[in-house]
Amino acid sequence: MRVLICPDKFAGTLSASAVADAVAAGWSASDDIVKRPLSDGGPGFVEVLAAALNGRLIPVETVDPLGRPARGEILLAGNTAYVESAQACGLHLLTAEERDPNVTTSYGLGLLLMAAVEAGAAEIVIGLGGSAVNDAGAGMLAALGAAPVDVAGYALPYGGAYLNAAAALAGPPRLRQVSLVAATDVDNPLTGLHGASKIYGPQKGASEEDVYRLDAALEQFAGVLETAFGVTDLEVAPGGGAAGGIGAALIAMGGRIVSGIGLVTELIGLATELDAADLVITGEGSFDHQSLRGKVVAGIANGARDRGLPCIVVCGRNETGFREAASAGVTETVSLTDHFGSEKTALAEPARGLTEIAGELAQHWSR
Repeated sequence: MRVLICPDKFAGTLSASAVADAVAAGWSASDDIVKRPLSDGGPGFVEVLAAALNGRLIPVETVDPLGRPARGEILLAGNTAYVESAQACGLHLLTAEERDPNVTTSYGLGLLLMAAVEAGAAEIVIGLGGSAVNDAGAGMLAALGAAPVDVAGYALPYGGAYLNAAAALAGPPRLRQVSLVAATDVDNPLTGLHGASKIYGPQKGASEEDVYRLDAALEQFAGVLETAFGVTDLEVAPGGGAAGGIGAALIAMGGRIVSGIGLVTELIGLATELDAADLVITGEGSFDHQSLRGKVVAGIANGARDRGLPCIVVCGRNETGFREAASAGVTETVSLTDHFGSEKTALAEPARGLTEIAGELAQHWSR
């Protein structure tokens, strides 16, 4: 039997590659195992593409959401550079106590973009997801020479909360006519009830009061971006709320939004692998209702269903109902918390748990 293992990361514990390795280690040696770790634009985006594309990884010195030194890298394949926002803006770079979208910045992403420009890229594809910021790309723009300024022309402090004083940009971003593509499966707008602040702010450390303040600040900054770049309706553009509003800044600069999982699966030739598979295994850390809205698991389950293939989801914890998962094409769901009977153990030993789960699944499916 040909078993296709194509999971997303388990956020905070295992990369997508590590998940695939753990599952493969527990599966029957008699089967044909194919590993294709995936990303929808969030953490692991560059790693997944680097394993599939004939490109060059270029190390970059950048900064994290609090401005501390951090290591990043860009993948240059032909004249296209692939950049992962989470390498500089990722929530995983901060402790729980450090999370504060009022002050976190996307400046580090701007440094990654500058490195891609200097490397000679004609197109930059930016994977968006898993961010700790809520500054609508203001920090990114600052690194590109287009810092937001107040009415007196002074540059604003970093962080989303200060954008309520934004009046203009200091100048145009220095991108040398490079075209931009934002890879994300978040379709939220920049502001409002389904916007970046309201939906994603709390997980980044925002209080209820912070959410309203940040939403108003992003509304103010949206007007600045519209004036600076000659665009309209930026607040309601689908995908504008991705990565704390970085999507909106990229749209304002002429960038286009594409499906992260769609892009990755196309680039690594996943459709061909699905056509040849007998069984598909995917998964992510938390399998919930958001997983079925354009995330990796949904894309894989839909593809398996269209081909009449069984699709197993392995996850850290499962918060979906059987009917909900089945309607998306999921045949079976197995979680680490159920396997261990303890969330603490699931977080401490995810690789061992996935290997044990795979061994148990193989006894049933591998015949």
